[in-house]
Amino acid sequence: MAALFIFIGTFVKNAESKIKSQEGRVNILILGKGGVGHAGADLTDTMMIASVSLNNRSVNLISIPRDIWIAEIRAKINSAYYWGKEKSEFGGGLSFAKKNVEVLTGLPINYALVLDFSSFRGIVDALGGVKIDVVASFTDNLYPIEGREEDTCDGDKEFKCRYETVYFEKGVNNMDGTTALKFVRSRNGDNNENTDIAREARQQKVISAIKSKILSKSTLLNPFKLFKVWKVV
Repeated sequence: MAALFIFIGTFVKNAESKIKSQEGRVNILILGKGGVGHAGADLTDTMMIASVSLNNRSVNLISIPRDIWIAEIRAKINSAYYWGKEKSEFGGGLSFAKKNVEVLTGLPINYALVLDFSSFRGIVDALGGVKIDVVASFTDNLYPIEGREEDTCDGDKEFKCRYETVYFEKGVNNMDGTTALKFVRSRNGDNNENTDIAREARQQKVISAIKSKILSKSTLLNPFKLFKVWKVV
């Protein structure tokens, strides 16, 4: 995420001729994956386009639903990055993901980056946390516990030991990296928070909060904090 907004800062400060763009706009594909130690480590369940305007210095976020079917690979779009890495004819993970998103949306993708869970947590913690306005309270009783994805739970057929309960209260919440990750990953919440659309809205909310925190005076005027973020990136 920090890499994204460092990218954006570069775009804002430099002439259009120095970067890839079209009609004054730069499109960056952001991919979020679990990473080493997680089931489906290279599946990008978070897929989002950050469309940066070079004219009015604004950023629009467009979420890509992870379950869209891609005929070429006979799989969902969230596996495009994985198949791009696995099959040399696809040209690499980022290239293949960019290609599929371009075909799907009709938008040229100029740049792409991929982050895993540890990077996400580290960036939020390096910033000292972020403030998130939770629109509605919700509880998720099936949030996966990291590292227990394959636990047999001593024969429990419901595999209850693999999950924990997470709760988010309506209103402004100060979230550290671990809490923010649970907020954006939750898929089984009540109160209508169990849909991909709700999940995508939460992801956009957290990314916007990270952007605001990175561009705030308290961060930009704090070299130590900026260095911590940069080390994570």
